[in-house]
Amino acid sequence: MPTVIVPVGLNLGPSYRYVTPPDPNPEYWEVRLGNDSEELTDDEFQVWGRAFLDPERHARLEVTRDTLQRDLLAAGAGPASPGPVIEQLLDRGLLIEFDPNGELEKPFRRIKLHPLAEGMGNTPEEPDRRLIGHNGQAHVKVNYTVYNLWAFSSTVSSLWQACTLATALADEQRAAGEDIDPMTAAELAIDVANVTPMLIASGCAFLEPVR
Repeated sequence: MPTVIVPVGLNLGPSYRYVTPPDPNPEYWEVRLGNDSEELTDDEFQVWGRAFLDPERHARLEVTRDTLQRDLLAAGAGPASPGPVIEQLLDRGLLIEFDPNGELEKPFRRIKLHPLAEGMGNTPEEPDRRLIGHNGQAHVKVNYTVYNLWAFSSTVSSLWQACTLATALADEQRAAGEDIDPMTAAELAIDVANVTPMLIASGCAFLEPVR
């Protein structure tokens, strides 16, 4: 499985100068990272923003560092050499890479997941799946455990802790007689990792670094 690349942070938009006549070019683009914010140049924002732009490929786990570079060059927007900018954004915590089917404890200890969309529950046709979306339109379909983790993960210290707490809760529910399959934190992390790129690209969640 290729290592996917996913944007981190909440877009706070452009910041324009107080000048007359108005300058149509932003002084910088602001991205919230936890309790802080980062100021991005236009080139940096083009790279960071491009990482959101293809939810369908994110759903197939096809957005990698290489595909992001190719997309930027094909679009003709942003830096002429995007590789160093991608590296800088990774170093600043504005992008993260992980293997969705690999070892996830280390990257998941570095990030938190915040919900941004509506939880839409399940349907009579698929009671074992929960929907997440905007304005009544579902964008992501997940199992019950991932759904609960998406809803509550921002209340704990990291995405990895959310996985460990969710599996402990599932153990308690199973012991009480509920029909829930046993799962380790590492196994749940794989389920979460496989939907996280789509959650971020579709605007159903955002990531922030653990500081």
